Amino acid sequence: MEGGYGFLLDLALILLSTKLLGLLTQRFQLPQVVGALLAGLILGPAVLDVIQETEFIKETAEIGVIVMMFCAGMETDVNELKHSGKAAFIIALIGVIVPILGGFGLAYFFNQPGVIESDASTPIFLQNLFIGVILTATSVSISVETLKELGKLKTRSGNAILGAAIIDDVLGIIALTIISSMADSSVSIGIVLLQILGFFVFVAVAGFLFYKFYIHWVVKAEKGMHRHVIIAFVFCLLMSYIAEVAFGVADITGAFCAGVIISMTQRSQYLNSKFDVLSYAYLSPLFFASIGLQVTLPEMTPAIVWFSVLLIVVAVLTKVVGCGLGAKLCHYQNYQAARIGVGMISRGEVALIVASKGMALGLMGNNFLGPVILMVVATTIVTPILLKFVFRWGPANTPPVEKGFSENYAQLGALRSGIGVKEMAKKAQAQAAQERKASSKKTK
Repeated sequence: MEGGYGFLLDLALILLSTKLLGLLTQRFQLPQVVGALLAGLILGPAVLDVIQETEFIKETAEIGVIVMMFCAGMETDVNELKHSGKAAFIIALIGVIVPILGGFGLAYFFNQPGVIESDASTPIFLQNLFIGVILTATSVSISVETLKELGKLKTRSGNAILGAAIIDDVLGIIALTIISSMADSSVSIGIVLLQILGFFVFVAVAGFLFYKFYIHWVVKAEKGMHRHVIIAFVFCLLMSYIAEVAFGVADITGAFCAGVIISMTQRSQYLNSKFDVLSYAYLSPLFFASIGLQVTLPEMTPAIVWFSVLLIVVAVLTKVVGCGLGAKLCHYQNYQAARIGVGMISRGEVALIVASKGMALGLMGNNFLGPVILMVVATTIVTPILLKFVFRWGPANTPPVEKGFSENYAQLGALRSGIGVKEMAKKAQAQAAQERKASSKKTK
């Protein structure tokens, strides 16, 4: 736009529309995330074509998802995460195997001459298998924001979703590497596995060193709390960069690990409250809107329409069944298994990245990109809706404040929704009055 300042208008439109539609969806008892996703869809090429995804929006949205996962890491109960480690692996493993089988089976019936013509260069078997690999992806950012909005991130189900999603990311990389090595001889499975192992060794070493430095520094620093925010953010960005560039692991995994390390310090509540304001006011709306801005409606034939519909159904069912079955094998209750399965549905930007890499290697034809995009949009929108529904089952099991969300975050949540503001003000006044009385007694 004129003068190169069009991004300011784009930002204003995105922030306003995501908030308005978020409030509208909230009136219908739906998470505000759905409104933000719809805002991007309406403003983007799919509907009004008012805003296109620019490099600025794309990169800022990436920072948004990094900060979201960093906050999720800071809100993670490390002891519960350790406790659910084995269960998370089983949930993620079955949650990868079932979608691969489901995607392969669906593609087997549609990816053939006379039904949907494919222009991919690799054998049909690899193309069908790749559709299954796309379905293994999990974009946990949607679930994280919804769980935070519902106040359920620190429940046993929430911790299982987080742990399984991180492991799912690693298993997805391995699955993509295996099928890529079949199509491209220059890709080495052994090197990729060593890189993944090296990443977790690096996290352990870097985390230990940073934790020791941070604790030592915090003890001495009684004032100037703002510097803690800067140092924590630098650590988050460095971990994200190193994960992606040096080890080939998703940057959001590095951000989550950084958040987990920070969560073990005594400043995590303060830091989380600061980052949450940044995320809520600017970064999160931009990230969710950017997903909608990426959507362009493909040319649809009857076969592609049927494939798109069935791909969405298979994408939802395979995660719910696969991850839910894994949860049941690990002795979770039925309502918890349902929550975990639904929390892993969203494919988000992860599936789009996998699809683009597959197309570059000749593993997927252009005719299949449209259905994959529709599947990503559908699973992204349906996940927060279903999450809110399944969390009504079973006991509330919301942890107490000292073991769950920080008091700052609980207050922010109340302020967001406009609930309890007067009560919070009265409580603050009462506390101030008590402090005045105590100080007056001391002076006497």
